[in-house]
Amino acid sequence: MGTGIDALLTWLGTVSGLEFDFMRRAALGCLLLALGSAPVGVFLMLRRMSLMGDSMSHAILPGAAIGYWLAGLSLPAMTLGGVLGGLVVAAAAGVVARHTVMREDAALAGFYLVSLALGVLILSVRGSQVDLLHVLFGSVLALDGSVLTLLGAVALLTVMGLALLWRPLVMECVDPAFLRGISPWGAVAHHGFLALVVINLVAAFHALGTLMAVGMMVLPAASARFWFRRLQPMLVAAVATAAVGSLLGLWWSYVTDWPTSPAIVLLLGGWYAVSMLVGRYGWWRQRRVPHRHLKG
Repeated sequence: MGTGIDALLTWLGTVSGLEFDFMRRAALGCLLLALGSAPVGVFLMLRRMSLMGDSMSHAILPGAAIGYWLAGLSLPAMTLGGVLGGLVVAAAAGVVARHTVMREDAALAGFYLVSLALGVLILSVRGSQVDLLHVLFGSVLALDGSVLTLLGAVALLTVMGLALLWRPLVMECVDPAFLRGISPWGAVAHHGFLALVVINLVAAFHALGTLMAVGMMVLPAASARFWFRRLQPMLVAAVATAAVGSLLGLWWSYVTDWPTSPAIVLLLGGWYAVSMLVGRYGWWRQRRVPHRHLKG
């Protein structure tokens, strides 16, 4: 995998003209994040679970903080801790929703608030202010080969997982009750998709931090929704938006010497606002452009 990463860095430097190695690594990390996170964000949006992505991004913090507590800024320890933390919170919210009067979204909200507070407490007690900022806001300009390998593996696993679960995921977006009634793949698709959400949030956490990770997942998908109705073009538009927006945010932060993760999320948010106003299915066209009527 390391040889492949080096080849991608060389190619990226050739086509983009980036002369600094840390900028090439940051750009490659953004592209890999776009490839994995944006398609997951589209399905989150279509399943009306976008806020769940935000909850899960905070739910991984205690696990990552415990990994940091035990092994310092260790990529394997923090990754494993984040994945386990996210899966535990997702499973706990599901159990609460099934066995109590609490809905799953409300259960997730409660768990994510406690998780965020616990993670920040652990990092504050056991680490420094720099470590806390690193975990909360990421360090996309300091990505090394091991993190890029992780991002590449997560992107590949995400593409393969979505391809495998494509039909049940699409059916669940349209009519989840019908899917549960005719196929045992409904539960497999649901839990498999949640696992993809968690691993993508953990991957984005290493680059953008836990507070900004969900921005790469949700904002490109929401923007694409204002331009397309069909699923395949929406997926392509979301990936392209995430890739271009993150690269422009990377350049913007480098030129202005501003924090990189907020710059990327702000640019993606700006495109979301533009799409909402003037997109093909945005506010202006819906209000001002007359709709076509069917002819008999």
